[in-house]
Order: sequence, then C-alpha cells, then structure tokens
Amino acid sequence: MPEALKLSERIDIAVQVGESHFREFKSAYEGPPAAKQARDWKDIARDIADTLVAFANADGGELIVGVEDDGTVTGIDRPDEVVEKLLDAPRTRVHTDTPLPTPSGTRVAYRGTTVLFFSTSKGAEFIYLTSDGRCLQRKDRDTVPVATERISFSRAEVTSRQYDRAFVDGADIADLDLTLVSHVAESVSKGMSVEKCLQHLQLAEFDGTRFRLRRSALLLFASNPPRWHPRSQVRLLHIDGTEMRTGDDFNIVSDEETTDNILTLIESSWELLRPHLTETRFSKDALFRTQILYPELACREALINAIAHRDYSIEGRGIELRVFSDRLEVVSPGAILSSIAVKDLLQLRGAHESRNSLISRVLREVGYMRELGEGIRRMFDVMSQSDLAAPEIRSTGSEFSITLHHKSIYPPEVKIWVDSFDEFQLTRDEQAVVRLGYDGHVISPLEIWRAVGIVDTDYYRQLLESLRQKGILTRKVDAYTAFQVSKQRRISKKAVPQFVVLSAKEARRPIVTTETTDTSDYTKVFVANIPSDATESELVEALSELGTVADASIPQNRETGRPRGFAFVEFEHSVEADRAIHVSGQIVLRGRKLYIQKYEPPTSRPR
Repeated sequence: MPEALKLSERIDIAVQVGESHFREFKSAYEGPPAAKQARDWKDIARDIADTLVAFANADGGELIVGVEDDGTVTGIDRPDEVVEKLLDAPRTRVHTDTPLPTPSGTRVAYRGTTVLFFSTSKGAEFIYLTSDGRCLQRKDRDTVPVATERISFSRAEVTSRQYDRAFVDGADIADLDLTLVSHVAESVSKGMSVEKCLQHLQLAEFDGTRFRLRRSALLLFASNPPRWHPRSQVRLLHIDGTEMRTGDDFNIVSDEETTDNILTLIESSWELLRPHLTETRFSKDALFRTQILYPELACREALINAIAHRDYSIEGRGIELRVFSDRLEVVSPGAILSSIAVKDLLQLRGAHESRNSLISRVLREVGYMRELGEGIRRMFDVMSQSDLAAPEIRSTGSEFSITLHHKSIYPPEVKIWVDSFDEFQLTRDEQAVVRLGYDGHVISPLEIWRAVGIVDTDYYRQLLESLRQKGILTRKVDAYTAFQVSKQRRISKKAVPQFVVLSAKEARRPIVTTETTDTSDYTKVFVANIPSDATESELVEALSELGTVADASIPQNRETGRPRGFAFVEFEHSVEADRAIHVSGQIVLRGRKLYIQKYEPPTSRPR
C-alpha cells in the first residue's frame, strides 16, 4: 500500500533542504535577534501573495510562514481571526482576473508551535498578478518584479509547459525503475520511501485510494521508456566535413542512438559522445598524440541542458548530437521559452525558468544541475578558460541548438608564441601564464589568478615556482616596490604588474637567481554593509590600515547591475585578515560601519 507524505514530513524535508527556486521561508517577526517583534499581519499577507504569484509565474513552489531564512522554526503566534486572514491571502491579495493555479494554505502544528504552509503549481492559463496589479516572478531564490510581456507565451508553449505535469492514465509505480527511484530518495533524505519521494518531488499524488503518476515520473524513471515516450533518446551523427550532405555526397560516418529514461539517458548519451571530444594525430616527432578538441565539462553541460529543457511534447523527434569536423552541435526539439531571450543567454544573464519544471527539480536535487541558468554560464566560462571560441546559441520555431567550436580565440601570433614553448611540456595553466606574457606584457598576480581560475594560494605559489624553475617566469618588480605602487595608486597589490615571461630561447639558458616566489598566504574575508555607491578602490583604501589588501571585489546584482551590499576582500597574509575580523564594525566607509567576518567558501553538491 503506498504511503502518503504527511504535511509535517514535507515541512521537515523543506527545513532540512533549505530555500531554493521552489521553496521560500518567511518570518512572522522582525527586528534584531534579541528583541524580535511581531510583524504587521498585512505585511505578512502581502509577502504570501507576492511569493505565490512569483511561484505561479515561474515553476511553482511552496512557502512556509514561521520559519527564518536559516531554517530556524519560530512559528506564528496570532489570534485565529488573523491566521484565517493570512490563509485567505492567496485569494484576497491576488488579482481577481488571475486566480492562482491550485493554491493551498494550511495551518500546521509543528515542533511545538504553529506554522502556515502554502503552495501553488506552475501556471499556464494567465500571467499572474497581485491584487494591486504587480507582476512578479521567482528567479533563483528571489521574488522580483517582471514585465508581463516577459512571461507571455503561446498556446503551443502552454502545452509544452504542462506536458511533464500531466497525470498518465494506466501508469502505476510498477512501471518505474524502483532501484533508480530509491537512489534518488536516499539522496533527498536518508531512509525516505519511494512513494514519499515521488510525492515530495511532486511526481505523484496519493488520494487515499490510488497512486497517480505524472508524466515527468515516467520520463525520469520508466523501466520501459518507449512505452511512454517514443523519442526519449539521443542520436549522435558523426559527419565528415563542415556540412551534412546527401545522395552521392552522403558523408555521415556513423549514426548511433541511445534510448532510456532521463536519468539513465544522461550517462548513456555521455558515453556515446565522449569518444568524439578528442582526436589522435600523427605528430611532427613521429608519435601518435591525442589532442583535446572540446572541454568535457562544457560538452556535458550542453548535453544535460538539452535533456532537461527540450520540448517533450514534440514526441516525433529526439535530441541530436552532430559532430562536424570543425564543431559540435547539440540540437533539441522545441524553441526556448518565450520568456527567455537568446541575447540574455549570450550575455550570461541566466535563465531562471524551465519548461519542464518537475524534471529540472529532480535533476537539481540529485546534482546534475545547479541553479537555473548556471549551466550556460559554466559552458561559456569553460570554453573561455580553454582559450576556445564562445558557444553559439540559436533558437527557431522548432528547435534550440548550442554549438561548440574547437577554434582558438587568440590570433595566430599568440598561438605561435605559446607553441614555441612546446619542449617545456607546459601544463594548461602554465600555458595560460605564458600567453599573458606575450609581447613583453608585464603581468600582475591578479591576471594570473583570473586567467587560470586559481582559488588556492598554495597552488598559485606552486605554479609560479614551476615556471621560475623552468627559467620562463621572472620578477620585474620586487614585492616592496609593488606594495609602494599599490599605496600610491590606491589599488590592491595583487593588481600591480610584477612578472615577465622570457622567450623560449632565453628560458633555455641556465638561470642562477636568488629570487623567491610569492610568500603571501592570501586570505579572503567577507565584508558586509558596503555603501551602495562605494568603489573597490575606496574599500581598498579603507582597509589598507589593517594590512596589505591583495584584492577587493564588490559583486553586482545580475538583474539590476547595482552593488549587492557586500564585498570579498583578500589580505596578503592571514594575520592581517584576522586583525580585520577582530575590528569588525570599527572601520567606517562613507558613514557606514563595515562588518567583517571569515569567508566561508560555498559548498556545492558534486556531480
């Protein structure tokens, strides 16, 4: 007998997992931790309506009132008449012409207090508005205003949006690969049953008498996928040349395909594609050498993007991987959503909405995807770090494609410069530093960190020492002079040009030197309460009295382009960072106290 997921268990899981694109917590209190006061119930009601409208305009979601942002349960202690008004907010505070799709609101006794649980599904009938006419949408973990034109869509798009949410008659839990579902259940919450996992992920409903599966459950886990979708498949075409020809000029070298449920298809199609990402050639030194054509991570992101976001309502076509002699095309059925512009993807603004919201949610829960829109950004970053041309993105009325080229973004003379160091057998990161030194350019440590993507000080030192031992890199500006320059220019020491790359011919000469590598142990801190109009150079100057500031960055909001109110600052030595943390709140910038704390690197679930 299937088990029904209790509402208290759903809240348990939500508190354990935390806020996300699909989940929001709201407190019933406000003020400093030691002096919390009850919020005006009208403000809470407005928050409820705003959040549910944003969910309905995106991918659906759930809201718990009585839980803090960090997952602490504080409850809501209000009279019954106020609670009833809050439970009615999804109706009274939402525009009467755009009622929410399947809204629910329930009072729940939880951990010795009371919380309010709300949910709504992804909408397709209206562009949803609050009672005062505001249009909002969920983007990552934020609720943001958006123009109604941005979320308008055609009837065909409505069908594609609803496809993975529809219930399938005649399907039951025995039609799923239960071993696969069990693995996902364990990754969501240890010991969770298959039935409760499917309900938690909104892939199924149990009404007390029968267990109903959505089409997304079958697409993700079906033990016999072709029974439920004729083209849950990836086809790989290896083409000899730069265009596909037919007839006497037919040039398809191989044509392979794999069909399976989505979770298995990701890996089987990856194994199909992976051998085509490298090429073996006969080199000048009479040896067969393997050359990497495309970075694996970029290709895998493109493949997962296609599987996650293709239009499954187009049942007559699958995904195609077209491997030409000069490029790789990943083509999926269906155009991108009308709410997403190709130019936004190309400008790396991210896409915070999925056609297949339930499928995307599962892929994120198990670690195949991160925040929506991150995959595209990661593709561009990886191609750039590999010195390859940026991906091309196209969308027509019937298909969406991502094209990766294996051509260098650097001019021929730079490539010749780097190739001249072949005998040194440089690593990719060492090549990146050598490339920076083309034509006598004096390199700053910051340029090296950014070009290589360094996050670890020890690795930075090892990289410099390796190049110095090979006679390739030498210091042009000593550390003391660099410090003086940073003070004069009011910039970080890390941004001062200090190193030069010798030519391959000069590097071959024996070098005797007493110079040492950078002995800094760059330590990062988090700085809050940054004034909105403060600049990075002002921040460097304000903190320089505590020690040598190696780097400072003030992140901007991707949507508005405005500073986000905090910064990351690197001191040259850990003792300086400790000193800064110790005087947190005592440094003032433009009339605002700067609060400094230890930087904690974000954790991410491994793929």
